[in-house]
Amino acid sequence: MMRVKEVAELTGVSVRTLHHYDEIGLLCPDKTTSSGYRLYSHENLEDLQQILFFKELDFPLKKIKEIMGNPAFDREEALKRHRQMLETKRRQIDEMLATIDRTLRYWKGEIEMTDKEKFSGFDFSAGNPYEQEARERWGDQAVDEANRNINGKEQELSDEMNRIYRMLAELRHQPAESEEAQGAIKEWYDFLNTIATYSLDAFEQLGEMYVADKRFTKNIDQFGEGLAVFMRDAMKAYAEKHR
Repeated sequence: MMRVKEVAELTGVSVRTLHHYDEIGLLCPDKTTSSGYRLYSHENLEDLQQILFFKELDFPLKKIKEIMGNPAFDREEALKRHRQMLETKRRQIDEMLATIDRTLRYWKGEIEMTDKEKFSGFDFSAGNPYEQEARERWGDQAVDEANRNINGKEQELSDEMNRIYRMLAELRHQPAESEEAQGAIKEWYDFLNTIATYSLDAFEQLGEMYVADKRFTKNIDQFGEGLAVFMRDAMKAYAEKHR
């Protein structure tokens, strides 16, 4: 059995997050001592692994709880589906990274790039394929993803995206939790949700990607050095405040 701090150190999941999972009934430790210490079993760790795979695919915590609480839930089958869905996601991310690289070359004047090419790799024309597949496989009556079509709106979206980046860049030296910073990052959250459905968890994870992947950092920081880190912190603060 492991205490919550040990689980946090082992997995990288914060103690605060583990406490939250317990509070909402998503991951309850097998035992609690008379002193109130949470004790996690080997089975609890396996459940946590499954939860993190689902989160990586942008499933809301509520839906993860429903899926894993289903008596028909099969761990081995779930892992196989996770692998397939992550491979699909990897292919899309590879295409998006290639779009970033082409965009950087375009900004340097090295190549020409059409407005449509700027959005290569984004797919907003249908619902989230990961959740759709889970509904089919596990009987999940899942969250309906936005079914939006950006055809003909590429320039409009590009202009709005750049406007918000510039606005955030002007605020990047303020505390990420400040009222002005949070108001601006809400515009970013609202903008993203006009073209796809982002849960608060997914929004926070996206912010982490801005810093974890240096290519994203370089792209964003062209609007102002340190913008990627500022956006990550502001997105995290926004997600925590509104959960």
